[in-house]
Amino acid sequence: LHTYSASNIFEKIIFHSVTTVSKVSVKAGDSITIPCLYGPKYMNHVKYLCKGYHWSSCSYAVKTNQPRSSGKFSISDDKNQRIFTVTIKDLTNTDTDYWCVVEINGGHISVIIFTFVKNTKDDTPSLSVDHQEITGFIGESINISCYYRNSGESRWCRLGMNCVTGSSGSIDGTSVTISATVSNVFTVTMSRLKTESSGWYYCVKGELQMPVHVNVTERPTTSKYYIM
Repeated sequence: LHTYSASNIFEKIIFHSVTTVSKVSVKAGDSITIPCLYGPKYMNHVKYLCKGYHWSSCSYAVKTNQPRSSGKFSISDDKNQRIFTVTIKDLTNTDTDYWCVVEINGGHISVIIFTFVKNTKDDTPSLSVDHQEITGFIGESINISCYYRNSGESRWCRLGMNCVTGSSGSIDGTSVTISATVSNVFTVTMSRLKTESSGWYYCVKGELQMPVHVNVTERPTTSKYYIM
């Protein structure tokens, strides 16, 4: 198990521009998707993923104006939500210290997105979920199980918004409860879902986070056919 710490040089000047998670736990060989929230004035700007411990020496892995749909890296930009997402596949020990970057007239604003607490292929990540993508239906509820091996406070947060701590609360009008009836698992229930509940959230346990995308739609209608 290896723990990597990131440089704090940019912490005081960048978080108002781009918001994302800071540390995730991953299993060697797996993939992960990281969301990066940006301000409305950067909607039409180029975004990219940059790799490197120091900003001055980091190199871009993938850009929105040069997207790749295959290979190790991919990137997409949801301008309605103002979130661009980066996916890294087949993770190894060299995958750490990445930056979300928004390009501005030849300059850049950035935020260091995550360091990895890495696990071997035989290990269980210190914080994980069953799926990073979950679908719910308007007016109904969904449950998200967050599995952990580390200690610390349990929280459920929406990217760029508030967090729920303790047993209950709300995020943007959606009711949230957090229960821990099973060892090393806390379950998040989001109730009375609405279309606006769609977006990126994340489990938090101690210093670790794990992003989850929630998609809320109308429940499909079923038709009944009768044979006469």
